[in-house]
Amino acid sequence: MLTQDIRNLFNETGEITRFTGRFFIEVFKPGLEFSELLRQCFFIGYKSLGLVAITAFIMGLVITIQSRPTLVEFGAESWLPKMVSVSLVREIAPVITALICAGKIGSGIGAELGSMKVTEQIDAMEVSGTNPYKYLVVTRVIATTIMIPLLAIFANAVSLYGAYLGANIQGVVSWDLFWTQVFETLEYSDVFPALIKTFFFGFIIGIIGCFKGFNSEKGTEGVGQSANSAVVIASLLVFIIDLLAVQITDVLGLT
Repeated sequence: MLTQDIRNLFNETGEITRFTGRFFIEVFKPGLEFSELLRQCFFIGYKSLGLVAITAFIMGLVITIQSRPTLVEFGAESWLPKMVSVSLVREIAPVITALICAGKIGSGIGAELGSMKVTEQIDAMEVSGTNPYKYLVVTRVIATTIMIPLLAIFANAVSLYGAYLGANIQGVVSWDLFWTQVFETLEYSDVFPALIKTFFFGFIIGIIGCFKGFNSEKGTEGVGQSANSAVVIASLLVFIIDLLAVQITDVLGLT
């Protein structure tokens, strides 16, 4: 049983790799559907703003409130804006945003393409001479790769505002002082590595969602399985990419 599971894991890894390789072939061919790309950017980016904003605000607020007692105990309460800003920008906001998008966007793509697969709409596109991979997969993967970094930047701003309010719940920190400390603390080595890895987060979320939906089977039951497995695998890969990014930045001396 274990041997079969391992074999299935390697088989699926190979299929995902081949699916990803086809993306890099198709993306450089002419004929990209820009109208579909813009539509996907709207649904992936704009439609996710509310959820990302609420989560980021609560995240910044809660982390600040929970961090204050420890800093007060060591007499370092004045370090609160500096510590929270680095934590949010470098790690927490990008990863949490990616996980939210893996749940919302990854499952949505998996379910949408899975429904099209089981109802034979993808087969109908192939028969009519349309390249379904180009139209359905390439546009969605490019959209996730573009929009998730933008959502992460938006989450950084909202979470820092939540941190400002959290710093003023039990203390008093002026608006100018808080943001002066934040921008004095943050460096390019904090912002750029965190931003760059969000492009990989977006790419992997799009690829996994499209792969699961594009290869959905077993009728309507398979649609649910595709959506569920897209979320699980994409979330796991987000953590793996984050781990690799931390190691790379450490080797390059950017930490």
